[in-house]
Amino acid sequence: MAAAVAWAEKQLEIVPGQTILPQVGPQTAFLATPADIAIYGGGAGGGKTFGLLMEDLRHIDNPGFGSVTFRRSTVQIRNEGGLWDESAKLYPLVGGMPKEHVLSWKWPSGATSSFAHLEHDKTRFNWQGSQIPLIKFDELTHFTAVQFWYMVSRNRSMCGVRPYIRATCNPDADSWVATLIEWWIDQDTGYPIPERSGVLRWFVRVGEDLKWANSPEDLAIYTMVNEDGDTVPIPAKSLTFIPAKLTDNKALMAADPAYMASLLALPLVERERLLGGNWKIRPAAGLYFQRSWCRVVDAVPAGTVFGRGYDLAATPRTAESPDPDETSSTKIGRTPDGRYIVVDNHSDALSPAGVERLILNTASQDGLMCTISLPQDPGQAGKSQVAGLVKMLSGYTVKSSTETGDKVTRFSLFSSQAEHGNVDVLRGPWNEKWFTALEGFPTAKHDDDADSTSRAFEIVALGSSYTLENL
Repeated sequence: MAAAVAWAEKQLEIVPGQTILPQVGPQTAFLATPADIAIYGGGAGGGKTFGLLMEDLRHIDNPGFGSVTFRRSTVQIRNEGGLWDESAKLYPLVGGMPKEHVLSWKWPSGATSSFAHLEHDKTRFNWQGSQIPLIKFDELTHFTAVQFWYMVSRNRSMCGVRPYIRATCNPDADSWVATLIEWWIDQDTGYPIPERSGVLRWFVRVGEDLKWANSPEDLAIYTMVNEDGDTVPIPAKSLTFIPAKLTDNKALMAADPAYMASLLALPLVERERLLGGNWKIRPAAGLYFQRSWCRVVDAVPAGTVFGRGYDLAATPRTAESPDPDETSSTKIGRTPDGRYIVVDNHSDALSPAGVERLILNTASQDGLMCTISLPQDPGQAGKSQVAGLVKMLSGYTVKSSTETGDKVTRFSLFSSQAEHGNVDVLRGPWNEKWFTALEGFPTAKHDDDADSTSRAFEIVALGSSYTLENL
């Protein structure tokens, strides 16, 4: 840790009057670790990106040095507030010259710092033959194990810098990274073990298996035949994990105190991952919705604005298909005081013609002031289907869109409001079926009601707020 502070203070001589220091705590530990591979993170807002970018600064006087920082896609590199934007705040302070068209920085010495993607597994072969002294991964859980271990083989150096790898990530219980760092994680709670933070462990790779030990000497039993035909120990590499959370990033806490509130507003699973740094929590029935979160009421407040969302299917129930997906419809209102009220849900397994009759009859019952939101399947068939339905609903307000993101992410918007007590439910015979369906999400066989609820909530939460009174 002292080495990282001493190195960072040296940077002050390069930029008089500018303070470029890691924050004391996990960020300093990340920049101080001697590990061959260091993984940093576990929560949102822990200063991971800045720590990753700072790593290059210790080598910018070496004309032969080069680093590559990977994200899964180029779009992620260029996202607002992402890697490129953050590098543009830091690197010019120490003489970095941008080459944005190739997502690279050139240093006065001739050293380079580049950003690149590994969008597909086969993209890794673009780096065949490369020698990269410092390889960095932003959001390591977004990459496959195949991509990572191939790039480890490209981590070579002829410039005097010992080759090494740095990575950041947020928790993902189903990621290969969760298995890689399991020694640092309490397998009962999912939280990092504090006393193991930054501790080095050594491994060798034998086939597809990793063999672990507390020192490289303990791994000397694993051997290989070198180019001279001699049997020698497989070279061991060291790895460590350093967890960090928002509370470790004092600078962000001071600059954006509302960010903590944003994380607290997330549904349970995302909140545990991004705020608590939990590596074991997974989506499960009851984690995204519980009926106890909602207040059942007998009346709808005046001035409520309504939207109805659909999840479409077109398979009738038959002896051969007794339990098909159903066409589901949910109607939600936003009240004048900003609360939400679910007023209707129904679903049925219908033929294509039956689906059209259902949509038209329901629109007639809801009236002209209820916005209708229809999902559009990708491809020409989906466009044609929606075009026909919109034409059929002439006179009504109809919106359509393709589904973006996974089902859990889409449902999380509604789930978060429900968990925080902002959702009422109008008492009705449909309540029990709807409650049961949502409590089973996302592990139940069918998610039709959850999908239509997500779409209805989105249209009233993000749509316009006109009523008959303020037209």
